Amino acid sequence: MELQQLRYVLAVAETSNFTRAAERCRVVQSALSHQIAALERELGARLFERTSRRVRLTTAGEAFLPAARACLEAAERARTEVAAASGEIRGRLAVGAIPTVTAVDLPVVLKEFRRLHPRVRITLISAGSEDLIERVRRGETDVAFLGLPPRAEPKAVQSRPLARGELVAIVAPDHPLAGRRTDLRGLADEPFIDFRAGHAGRIQSDVAFAAAGVHREVAFEVTSGDFMVDLVRHGLGVGLLPAAYAPRFPNLGLVRLGDAPARVEHLIWGAHPSAAATAFLDLIGPPAGAGENGVSRAAAAGREA
Repeated sequence: MELQQLRYVLAVAETSNFTRAAERCRVVQSALSHQIAALERELGARLFERTSRRVRLTTAGEAFLPAARACLEAAERARTEVAAASGEIRGRLAVGAIPTVTAVDLPVVLKEFRRLHPRVRITLISAGSEDLIERVRRGETDVAFLGLPPRAEPKAVQSRPLARGELVAIVAPDHPLAGRRTDLRGLADEPFIDFRAGHAGRIQSDVAFAAAGVHREVAFEVTSGDFMVDLVRHGLGVGLLPAAYAPRFPNLGLVRLGDAPARVEHLIWGAHPSAAATAFLDLIGPPAGAGENGVSRAAAAGREA
């Protein structure tokens, strides 16, 4: 059994098509089919059911796939560890981040990491905090940046806080409160645009309003900050965004809040970080003790760039 055969099996399983799998692996289809057939003979079982319309895993194929994937990942880790021992970091680095991350200047950090470790393949995914925690837990993402309510902690992953910040209300430019300061009670009669119930970005606001004894109406539930901004811009309601993130939208009105909701940004990673992930964690560094809001060294460096 060869590693290349395992790669071919994985490619077919993920694309459900021998032609596309061959294109991904950069081989002719006949060579890929021949290698999979040879593996099936060695195993004494068919891994795929092939028809003129589709390709799908057999029961034996379903049982074989996790072990094949684990074997390939182990081989990749072995190569990267050998390279790391000689002073070179290789492999892949899968990074996740919430869209409103502000604790680090992520493009600057990724650029610096690529400069330091050009042999590492970097990928980036943007998602919600809950999804990112699950992806890191499953090993699909190496490191991720989250935003959680102050008393919440990421579970089943390793983590460290990077920064704490407050939220600010965003309103249409011609809103009577634009540019003013108030408190949550001053927004009680406003319709709100917020994330879905249970979302980490929603919980931090719900907790603050409950603590202030204020009932609010969430008229529109959204899945992204950009959609929130579009609705606010058209005067459909009030939104809440991190105070360090909201100034990216100069055509909105900002309302500072005396009892503003807060959030804490966290950096998370898995139980057994790869050499590339370890190098990335080293680049971010621990929270800066001298900073008023605990911003990391990487964030400070990004703001100076």
